[in-house]
Formats: sequence, C-alpha cells, structure tokens
Amino acid sequence: MGRAALFGLIVLLSACTSSKPTIVVGSKNFTEQVILGEIIAGQIERRLHIDVDRKLNLGGTLLAHEALKSGSIDLYPEYTGTALTEVLRRPIEKDAARVLAQVRRGYLPLQVTWLEPFGFNNTFAMVMLAKTANEYGVRTLSDAAARPWRLAVGYEFTQRPDGLTGLVQTYGLKIRGEPVVMDLGLLYAALKTDRVDLAAANATDGMLGHPEFVMLEDDRHYFPPYECAIAVRDDTLARLPGLKAALEELSGRITGPAMRHMNEQVDIDHKAAADVAREFLQTWK
Repeated sequence: MGRAALFGLIVLLSACTSSKPTIVVGSKNFTEQVILGEIIAGQIERRLHIDVDRKLNLGGTLLAHEALKSGSIDLYPEYTGTALTEVLRRPIEKDAARVLAQVRRGYLPLQVTWLEPFGFNNTFAMVMLAKTANEYGVRTLSDAAARPWRLAVGYEFTQRPDGLTGLVQTYGLKIRGEPVVMDLGLLYAALKTDRVDLAAANATDGMLGHPEFVMLEDDRHYFPPYECAIAVRDDTLARLPGLKAALEELSGRITGPAMRHMNEQVDIDHKAAADVAREFLQTWK
C-alpha cells in the first residue's frame, strides 16, 4: 500500500473512531411541541452527553409521523388521542389507559415504542370570555347549548372524528352562522375583539392562565384523552443504551398547569422555547 493511500486509511479510521453517537429529536409546528422537543433534547444531552440534532417545527401530525417512520427523526412528542384517531384510524376511545394501550399495540408493527406520558392531557377546550360566561350563566357545555354562539375553530377541528360534528350532536350545540375557521394562534384575539363568542382551543394554551378566559366543562365527556408522550424508534433505543432510562425520567414530570405556564412564557412573555425548557430541566436533577 502506498504512503498516500495508507495516510488516507488512517484519516478515515480516525474519523470513524472519533465520531460520537447522535440522535435526532423532532416536533410538530406549534409552541407546546417545540418546548417539549427542547426539553427532550436537553434531557438527552445532560444524561447521555451525546450530540442532539433538533428538527423542531416540522409540520403537522402526518409529517412528523412520516419523519419518524422513515428514520429522518428518532423520536418526537405525540398525543395519544391524535395517534389513535389520526394515525391508526381507530374509533374514538374515552378511557386514557385503554387509549395508550391501543396506541402502543398499533405502533408495534412500525417498530416504535411509546413511553409513559409526561403527565398532562392537552385535550380540546371550548373557551369563552369570562364576562360572557358570567353574563349568561355558562359553566358547562350543556349550559352553552341553551343559546346560539358565534364559533371560531382551527381547520383540523372541522375535519376530525372527535371534532365539531360530534360536539354539536353530543350537546345539541347551536352555531350562529358558519363557524369561523382560523389559525389556532388567532382564537383568543377573536374572542377579545368580539368577533366570536366561543372558540375550540386546547386545554394547555398559555392564554388560559389569564382570568379573562374560561374553559367550559365538558360535562358529557365528549372529548377523548390527549395525553402526551414520547414516541421513539426501537432501533434508536437499541443503538443508545441508557436512552430509555433517561427519557423515562420525564414521565409524570409535567402537569397541565406547568405545561400551560411554559406555553404562556413563550407565547405571551416572548421567551425562547429553549430557555423555557432549560429552566424546566433545572428545577430537578
């Protein structure tokens, strides 16, 4: 072997032996997902001391799911109800434990493992101004069925099996005119400016920490559970010993109010998601 060829081989072998393991963390394209992606990435970095490639803000559910299936990402946070109805196309189920069990079974052929949930349930939430609720004595969705409302929704809510059609049928809810379809980030502004009376939001929205808004009680338990957990590729768990244990430290660590507060810090206080995630991780060792 020539000297030049031998030198090239040494360089190649050195590069191979010195390369560190890496992992790719993904997320969907809204505030809560980006925060959770940063929390997951930070947890891996501090426990395993490996490089983490962040592919956050990927897009909606199907884009994130396809990235996981293809191996473009190794893991991302997902919601049990979304996985059940949108990915697996299974019927709506109201019991949280059964939903998680069905999702875990459904993902087995994909060679993807679902870890234990973080600890919060980001289900749909029907929201109105507190002053409107007080004026009309509305506390529950059954109360709301007594009169018609101008409604704002995100596009997905009009299409989902657990969305608008079933909600109207379950409660006999009356909609004044056509529902106004808008970006989820505009729902609270539409309520504040009196464009609409009622909005289909999410239970961990940062704005729900403000007393001017109230979430109506789903007293007939229409909405299924949306517990959030990490979905991770089996080959990634096999490749990185200690990863599962590190990620499982996050299970049960995030309550609904805690997630709502972190969303508020980003959406309203304009803090960087990475900073909010870092502060969260610093609260426990």
